[in-house]
Amino acid sequence: MNFHRHPVTYVDQVHVKVQDLDRSVGFYEKVIGFKVLDKTERKASLTVDGKTALLTIEQPKNVTPKQGRTTGLYHFALLLPNRSDLANVVQYFAQIGIQFGSSDHLVSEAIYLSDPDGNGIEMYVDRNPSVWNWQNGEVEMAVDPLNFQALLSERTQQQWVGLPQETVMGHIHLHVAELRKTEEFYTKGLGFEVVCRFGSQALFIADSKYHHHLGLNTWAGVGAPPTPPNSAGLESFTLKLPSEEKRREIILQLKDLGASVEGEKDSYITVDPSGNRINLAV
Repeated sequence: MNFHRHPVTYVDQVHVKVQDLDRSVGFYEKVIGFKVLDKTERKASLTVDGKTALLTIEQPKNVTPKQGRTTGLYHFALLLPNRSDLANVVQYFAQIGIQFGSSDHLVSEAIYLSDPDGNGIEMYVDRNPSVWNWQNGEVEMAVDPLNFQALLSERTQQQWVGLPQETVMGHIHLHVAELRKTEEFYTKGLGFEVVCRFGSQALFIADSKYHHHLGLNTWAGVGAPPTPPNSAGLESFTLKLPSEEKRREIILQLKDLGASVEGEKDSYITVDPSGNRINLAV
């Protein structure tokens, strides 16, 4: 969990749009294991520790269904503190009949599903960084089958009690329109470094040698258009920066690249080359 605290730059919160707020609140409470921190007619903040929001869900006016072949959210990823926590989730999903995908990424073990609007969700646990394999500045990752027998041998709960309080937003993975300008924006602008490349279609970037704080791919198609403002999908995500000085430095770097930065005092928003909105928080 040291990759998601000061002085690392990391994804702190994610904000998604949905078609039916009450339906989504029910899903995120009963299936994923969040608790409602705050709720209005059109927006709800969800928490695991009862104090800070990890996920915000919002129902826009005149909302339309999530569209395919656009930029935006591929998935957001909830990092669980222990392998036993992932085992408990898998056992619970099996009990209530939730279908999900899975993968062993070498650096982590993960399962995948979507919310009722098709917003992608990953739930994962990291392997100890001491066993991550780094070569020439890149970390080795794979898409191998998950060993469920070994995983489930570590389950500790007979009854599901929700997400552990130490759960954090581990990373976000985005559909983007192209990779060259996108890489420049996230590295020269936001200060991340590329830690893994998947051919010419995806790259993974991080701070402080994490396996990735952001994934970026063109799997929705090179030149894919942004998600319409009132459709279900990603509204924005928040990067937590270590200091006000670091934020000022990043704002200058972004402006040097020609990227837009709007806001003042405690609220600054920038937009990547594919239209993904990013809150710059300290």
